[in-house]
Amino acid sequence: MTKKISLLTILLLAAVGVGCSSTATENANAVASQSPATTTTTAPGPDNSEITTSVSANGTRTETRTFRNNRRVSKVVVTTDRNGTKTVKATSPSGEERVVNNVENALEATGDKIADGAGFVADKSKDVAKETADKAEDVKDKTVSGTKKVADKAEDVGGKAVDTSKDVGSKAVDTSKKVGEKTVEGAKKVGSTTKKAVKKVIP
Repeated sequence: MTKKISLLTILLLAAVGVGCSSTATENANAVASQSPATTTTTAPGPDNSEITTSVSANGTRTETRTFRNNRRVSKVVVTTDRNGTKTVKATSPSGEERVVNNVENALEATGDKIADGAGFVADKSKDVAKETADKAEDVKDKTVSGTKKVADKAEDVGGKAVDTSKDVGSKAVDTSKKVGEKTVEGAKKVGSTTKKAVKKVIP
């Protein structure tokens, strides 16, 4: 009888032990599914960005590309579930999040291309300021060029004025020579005529 009780006790204890161990395994599995372990890596990306990749225990891959100084997009997140379905979302510097369309590889594309795919509009005020600065530079260049042309023309006019005054001066000198020569010739003629008249008066 004692042997029968002992055997029965051993069997009962064994059954309880198996039940406890299976419950402990189930509990461990439940905890693991509630807080999946992830692995994370970080690497430099193109267009002055950094890519952080994490893979959860259930196989979901999350790639976050953070831009250091893009004025239109601050980050893009590519999530791939274990079935291979991808979702791509971009976040603007102001914190607005949108789905990215028509971008083949968001982890390689430029920040502006991603911003275009998300529909983030460029800050027009910065573009206008840059364009205004460019136009001001063009006006400055044209003003300098125009001033140089005016100076060149003034120099040409000055040169022509000097040439003309030389011509006028030499013509005046030539004319005065001719007038002087004619005056001398006239005086000679008057003198000879006077001599002839005196000879006629005084025989």
